Amino acid sequence: MTGRLSIMLMCALALAACSKTPSTPEPITGGDPRAGRALLARYGCASCHKIKGIAHADSQVGPPLDAIRSRGYIAGVLPHDTDNLIKWIRHPRQVVPGTAMPELGVSEAEARDMAAYLYSQ
Repeated sequence: MTGRLSIMLMCALALAACSKTPSTPEPITGGDPRAGRALLARYGCASCHKIKGIAHADSQVGPPLDAIRSRGYIAGVLPHDTDNLIKWIRHPRQVVPGTAMPELGVSEAEARDMAAYLYSQ
């Protein structure tokens, strides 16, 4: 009986380890990096940017988005902080009129998630 109990316990632990756990919010942005990754793909960010962890994200139209945390400025004009990154993602043409980066209709929550993913890389 203890052998059977041990096997059941091991199976339960294995299943628990394989279950999909919710992504932990990134502390700086409060966003969900897992959701941000999906949003970066859905909004087509890879068509212009190189983004680590996103399939086919190797374009060089816009700057690469790896190591974004270490950059001093966003779009060359905004001092780099979380709020400014979110602002840039949501409304790039308000920050830099005439920029090639399109207004995509990204919500505040989506921009937080996207920033969380970029910061996690």
